Amino acid sequence: MKNKNWPIWIKDDQSVVSCTEKIKVMSENFDELKQLVQDAFEDGLLMEVSDNQMRETLYKLVNELQNNLKKE
Repeated sequence: MKNKNWPIWIKDDQSVVSCTEKIKVMSENFDELKQLVQDAFEDGLLMEVSDNQMRETLYKLVNELQNNLKKE
């Protein structure tokens, strides 16, 4: 499930990430992540979990991500 519509990746200073290899890695990571999340979502639906609860839980998961690499 490849997605050619990932965003143009932007750095904190608002400049564009232009390294082809970095962009390739990000695209591959997000392609894999999308498939993994889709599979988990469908598993939940097959187990009769509410569509809305699945979405809310996935949103919560993303919102709880922490930047452990943040420079202070």
